[in-house]
Amino acid sequence: MGKVTLLLDTHIFLWWLFADPRLPTGIGNIVEDVNNPILVSSASVWEIATKFRLGKLPLAAKVAKNVPACIDKAGFLPLAVQPEHAQLAGDWDMAHRDPFDRMLAAQASLVNIPLATVDAALSDFPIQVIGK
Repeated sequence: MGKVTLLLDTHIFLWWLFADPRLPTGIGNIVEDVNNPILVSSASVWEIATKFRLGKLPLAAKVAKNVPACIDKAGFLPLAVQPEHAQLAGDWDMAHRDPFDRMLAAQASLVNIPLATVDAALSDFPIQVIGK
């Protein structure tokens, strides 16, 4: 397989950091190949910080206190939210209500890279999803 650029959804990013067994082997293989550019969205930074503050990610304290440093330490690349991403995330006429998911899908669409996720609802968006 050639070089693969991949956008990680928030769960996949956290599972990678914590070596969680729920991380699908296929995604893990792509991420561990240092030749593959792996991106983490600013939306995931926002999601982790928000959910930790709300008590929904109590085990992620070290990550939540400095997510950008964790992205850098993992060797991943940050993906900033651009106005075009926000526009598409808001415009999509879909029932999916999670703003973090909508942003990740919009970024995957506009940057034209697959989104690594196990969230079946994200496959409703017109994007390429890698889930195994």
